[in-house]
Amino acid sequence: MDASSSHGLTTDMVVVLCVMAFTMLMFVLDKIRADLIALTALIALGLSRVVPTDRLFEGFAGNAVISVMGTMVLGAGLERTGVLNRLSGWLLRRSRGSEDRMVSLTSAIAGLISPTMQNPAVMSLFLPVASRLSARTGVTPARILLPLVSAIIMGGSLTMVGNSPLILLNDLLVSANRNIPSGVATLVPLKMFAPFPIGLALLVSCLVYYRYFGRRLLQEGEDKNVTPGRTESYFAEAYGIDGDVFELTVGAESPLVGMSVGEIEVQAGAPLLLALRTGEDSRLAPPGKNMLWVGSVLGMMGPREDVAAYASANQLKLSSRLRQFGDLFNPGLAGISEAVVPPTSRYIGKTLGDIRLRSEKGISVLAINRDARVHRTGIRDLPLKAGDMLVLHSVWTNLTQAARGRDFVVVTDYPKEEQRPHKLRAALVIFAIALGLALTGEIPTTLALWAGATGMLLTGVLTMDEAYTAISWKTVFVMACLIPVGAAMDNTGAADWLARGLLDLLPEHASIYLVQILIALITVGFTLVISQVGATVVMVPMAINVAIAAGGHPTAFAMLVALAASNNMLTGSNPVIGMVVGPAGYKPADLLRASGGLTLVYLAVVLVMVNVMF
Repeated sequence: MDASSSHGLTTDMVVVLCVMAFTMLMFVLDKIRADLIALTALIALGLSRVVPTDRLFEGFAGNAVISVMGTMVLGAGLERTGVLNRLSGWLLRRSRGSEDRMVSLTSAIAGLISPTMQNPAVMSLFLPVASRLSARTGVTPARILLPLVSAIIMGGSLTMVGNSPLILLNDLLVSANRNIPSGVATLVPLKMFAPFPIGLALLVSCLVYYRYFGRRLLQEGEDKNVTPGRTESYFAEAYGIDGDVFELTVGAESPLVGMSVGEIEVQAGAPLLLALRTGEDSRLAPPGKNMLWVGSVLGMMGPREDVAAYASANQLKLSSRLRQFGDLFNPGLAGISEAVVPPTSRYIGKTLGDIRLRSEKGISVLAINRDARVHRTGIRDLPLKAGDMLVLHSVWTNLTQAARGRDFVVVTDYPKEEQRPHKLRAALVIFAIALGLALTGEIPTTLALWAGATGMLLTGVLTMDEAYTAISWKTVFVMACLIPVGAAMDNTGAADWLARGLLDLLPEHASIYLVQILIALITVGFTLVISQVGATVVMVPMAINVAIAAGGHPTAFAMLVALAASNNMLTGSNPVIGMVVGPAGYKPADLLRASGGLTLVYLAVVLVMVNVMF
């Protein structure tokens, strides 16, 4: 940077700071998708010529983004082998009826898996495991999921690919080298297991905290578990969805003749319409545009008296025996399930009418649980939000196919297809080889991860189409677009200007530890409102400049920021926290009460360990 940029604002610095302010405001308001916000910021810097056009899209080819994609494919390969189905049985045997032992074991294993793939992917894998454990032990999900997700967050710090901030860190260090003042050593990218001691201390702290203190602060909560064997009682209690399924045949005098499925569903007092037979065609989740004719058979669910009253009012012949739909309603083939909408879902902001789950996927949405409030009417026009719990009715095979898109994560333990348990050994060997290659440091981590992903594709653990589906392109776009924004903060001198302004606020000759605490607290605050990636991109360049000006270790300050950016266990803005709020029924007060102390423990451990290592 030139000398003037360290003392006063230049035009480029003003542009970058305005773009960052706009980006942060949009993240806070949450009115626009995160990937679109990031793309808008990138294009603004390109049009203003702050970032040269030949470097504008470097983020898409950056090691951080490629590493994220590799971990997603590797995680999908492990999931496809059904390894976690076996794990749930092993956990039940090893816990020997003890809730403390079961929760600690489950959390420890999740924490040890989390540094090898993205945290949301690990949480997606462990939600059904937690559901099965809860169903078999009677321990409510509220007592399992928060310790589990906390271990995943803290265990992600064991490697440089366990969470987005650490994945971004090396690219930001390399970018910072372009503006390092003369006399300051070049910042060297960190090896894959560089943060291992810190991550191990964090994971152990988490396990000890919840084993001896934190779980006393957890409420029993509502039992959100659902298994095919106890669907009826659960959904009757939680959602008011009860009763049996009846067949109603449309007669010639029925007023329903010529009406569509959508028109019937909005009738006052109409039972749940789950199936329709017209002619020789029988199907669950009939599209709203399907018409009813004389002889059509409806599969409707509700209390017998309600269904009988509806049949009488509409001149329908009622049969309690499932002559037409017996196979469709076999619990081994179809049933009711719950799914949570993750923060990376393409469904966010769209209505059920927009996503066409019923007509295109064969899945009916019976209710939406949002912030402990159940919506059963008018849900077709209700825009979906991250953390929404969807109550679904479908054929299990249809649910499995729809879940591959990762736009919702099924919480219910249900019969799945397309598992490849015979590929388990191959998947584990390939996974171990990939990690071993990364550990040696002889080849780049990115190449090691993709060597493992390629091995899984060549051995048939995954197909190419499944690998494409495994990649969350929303995550890719957010990271790829924000990386050049962070570089612009450094290249223009904006990061240095902010760093000097921050130091001016502190007492003269302030302790380096006080400076680190302030940097960590600011990072955590940013993380709560602008996401982990946004906080990392904003704070790493500034922290490096603060370290240089204050006489600290630049890499230590950068590592501190990356770890602090992962310290969000208090709000649903953290993707993995958002995934468990609905299934466990957590309220903001529950998160604050149980995780507030752990957040302070996290910061203390990071501050101590970073200074020990550097």
